[in-house]
Amino acid sequence: MTLDEKTQPATLDPVRAQAFLADFATMSAFGATIHGGVDRQAASPADIEQRRWLQGLLEQHGLRVQYDRIGNQFGLLELNPGAPYVVVGSHMDSQPTAGRYDGAYGVLAAAHAIFRIADELRETGEQPALNLAVVNWFNEEGSRFVPSMMGSSVYTGLMPLEEALAVEDPAGISVREALEPTGFLGEGDGPVAACCAEIHIEQGRLLEDAGTTIGLVTASWAASKYVVTVEGEQSHSGATVMADRRDALLGASQLVVFARELADRFPGVLHTAVGKLDVYPNSPVVVASRVRLLLDLRCADEAVLAEANALLQAELPRIEERVNVALSVEKSHEWGINPYQPEGVELARSVAARLGYAHDEIKTVAGHDSINMKERVPTVMLFVPSVQGVSHNEGEYTEDRDALAGLDVLTGVVRRLASGELRA
Repeated sequence: MTLDEKTQPATLDPVRAQAFLADFATMSAFGATIHGGVDRQAASPADIEQRRWLQGLLEQHGLRVQYDRIGNQFGLLELNPGAPYVVVGSHMDSQPTAGRYDGAYGVLAAAHAIFRIADELRETGEQPALNLAVVNWFNEEGSRFVPSMMGSSVYTGLMPLEEALAVEDPAGISVREALEPTGFLGEGDGPVAACCAEIHIEQGRLLEDAGTTIGLVTASWAASKYVVTVEGEQSHSGATVMADRRDALLGASQLVVFARELADRFPGVLHTAVGKLDVYPNSPVVVASRVRLLLDLRCADEAVLAEANALLQAELPRIEERVNVALSVEKSHEWGINPYQPEGVELARSVAARLGYAHDEIKTVAGHDSINMKERVPTVMLFVPSVQGVSHNEGEYTEDRDALAGLDVLTGVVRRLASGELRA
């Protein structure tokens, strides 16, 4: 990657910009796929390798690296002994075939923002009110270990540590067993946060369509996530009379279709998906006896989400009757439209305006670690554009100029957070 005048932000010198792009290229090689994406599921060999690379990068710039008891990775810059930290970052784990930018961009941008601020402070001799920490949250994606946003959930007390460590992947390997050989299981709870910032690609196309460079995230969509188990009866897929079948996969399929029908009923306001389906015994000559699926509803309107949940509950017994199966439903996660602190939005707005970047308010549909953090400390969330809104896909892409603009704005935000302008 090389810089040109269109790529280069006005306040980010070419050497720093080129260093960021070079580090991004290096980072993207860990778990690289043949179609330009990455596969770095939590605690996989590729994830372990890139964590060690990140540790070296942070230590090279004078940060002290530590891990908490769930494997969150922190690079600490203590400038004011005893003061709490501005915690800045995202995650570097990925979906099985994912893009290079989701999460990873936010970790590297946090690191380079803090490198720049540290150099400035060394030159001026100024002591900030708060210390600085880069964070790489463990298992944000939830692709290998369910649920998602695990590391930040434990850090913020929203999920018990022992419960998280006991979660097993499809091969029966627990989080504890996956992390113990790596050296990434620490003994403490991580640094004490006074406030938080995260930058991320949008994963949609609102910013790109509007020609906006910086998204000021004001709130997340509400969400309801379910684990559904469909129980039928195992039988021969050829010989069993159709009327006698209790086909769990047929019942699951009807639920998948109904989820899409729900979204079509509330266009543009409700998003639904079944992203994971486990079928037993998953044999070509056996009618499935059990299917486990993960269903989520995400909505921009809490009243609509409540109505969608009610419609879902009403449909379950109908599917049971039609297909002669039993459905058990457990709500695994739920959150409302809880806003980010308005003071943080205004702080970010003033930074973007001062630097001259087109900016606007936006809500996040996807979940992020900052959603957990904002429930504990004041938190600023920023977006940069995603080309054509592609995400969780190897073709995910953000233009260099937008990635660098985001780094520029994040640096300004963190600089002001370090001064104590927004703290718990």
